[in-house]
Amino acid sequence: MVTPFKADGSVDYKRAAELAKYLADNGSDGIVVHGTTGESPTLTHEEEYEMYKTVKKAVGGRVKIIAGTGSNSTAETLEATQHAEKIGVDGAMVVVPYYNKPSQEGMYQHYKAVAQSTKLPIIIYNIQGRTGVNMTADTVARLSKINNIVGIKEASGILEQTSEIRQKTPKEFVIYSGDDDRTLEIMKRGGYGVISVASHIAGKEIKRMCELFNAGKVDEAEKLNQRLSPLFKVLFITTNPTPVKAALNMIGQPVGGLRLPLIEANASEKEQIRKVLMDLKLV
Repeated sequence: MVTPFKADGSVDYKRAAELAKYLADNGSDGIVVHGTTGESPTLTHEEEYEMYKTVKKAVGGRVKIIAGTGSNSTAETLEATQHAEKIGVDGAMVVVPYYNKPSQEGMYQHYKAVAQSTKLPIIIYNIQGRTGVNMTADTVARLSKINNIVGIKEASGILEQTSEIRQKTPKEFVIYSGDDDRTLEIMKRGGYGVISVASHIAGKEIKRMCELFNAGKVDEAEKLNQRLSPLFKVLFITTNPTPVKAALNMIGQPVGGLRLPLIEANASEKEQIRKVLMDLKLV
């Protein structure tokens, strides 16, 4: 979920509650708060915790609330995860530590420490394009043996790795796509669904696509995926969440701008986004 901002750059908690209700009404089974799309690097801990409370109060009885508590500091991750648990979220999504480039053993010890510090279910978030390192399937398999590490958001960009993860982990361990345009390919390799950016704009359609695939109606899922493909692409013409915030503002879900160092979409980017929305009859 994106983080709405007011004109002065402060978090708009009222709009956050309204946006959470909109997402719950439009296909989302859960909402990740304070992830990459929520501009987590520029939110303070106080803002982060208030967002958890806001979204939980707005839709906590309807969808699962997943707190993005990961950091490149294990101590900070422990503290944030424990605080999120006290607030009453349903789970935590913990990104592979970024910038400091830990070894596979370092990653394992990091997640083990987090898991031992909380009763929350934990989703690993593997995205080497942002962290600089890839968690291997063998490390994922080791971590899947820890009871409350329940799944992975796989955004490494390595499709073969999804197959390997599926082969080496228990069937209860859930694999989510972390890239909208790769969701079906990941599902073909044992994935279950997607932790999505495009669901802000086409949540019902994306949920339907996943349901069709899981029901064995692969051809119908493929057709829907092809129809949505231009949306998946245009939402990443520049750094996420710049395009999706522009798109939300266009469809009547105002979320404001972005915090530096991210900037709003330029005129050319907005034109491309608007064209796709119009072509798909989303605006």
